[in-house]
Amino acid sequence: MEAIAFYTFAILTTVMFLITVLTNHALYALSALAAGMIFISAFFFMLGADFLGAIQIIVYTGAVMALYAFGMMFFDTTRTVVESRTSPQIIFGLSGVAALTIVAIFVAPIISGNITALYPAIDGVGNSQMVGMVLFTKYLIPFEVAAIMLLVAMIAGIVLAGKKMDQSLTLMKDEVECETKEKENV
Repeated sequence: MEAIAFYTFAILTTVMFLITVLTNHALYALSALAAGMIFISAFFFMLGADFLGAIQIIVYTGAVMALYAFGMMFFDTTRTVVESRTSPQIIFGLSGVAALTIVAIFVAPIISGNITALYPAIDGVGNSQMVGMVLFTKYLIPFEVAAIMLLVAMIAGIVLAGKKMDQSLTLMKDEVECETKEKENV
């Protein structure tokens, strides 16, 4: 049963990320990206890393949903998108990727027998405690740098969004209506 779940989530994850890359519509891409992140969390749950699975859903899928909100604000979602999938190069490329994925899926269990854990599990210590110990000892500096980078990106997003907020769309519509009425009166 575990193998069936793995192959199902592997295929679904791959399909969602291919949709993310190949679609021309921003909101379709963001929806597929969020679904792909949720499917990745299924791998963590299957491996018994419940904490990482929950963090995957909360952090990454939450970040993609924030991108989705920005996408709805800044992109024209009312335009019609005509997607063309008749290119033989794309079909050939996707077939090659699918073939390599199938080979990797069947070869991975053979190779994984030789892999040893750098931090083996300690009896009496839970999964989230082990993640915390490794994160705040060996990976403390990269963790703090990532936090600073996310803070800078958030501030930059607010500044960029704030530059466009100085004009109200409602006032702009009223100005355009007044100008058209003046032209009609003249």
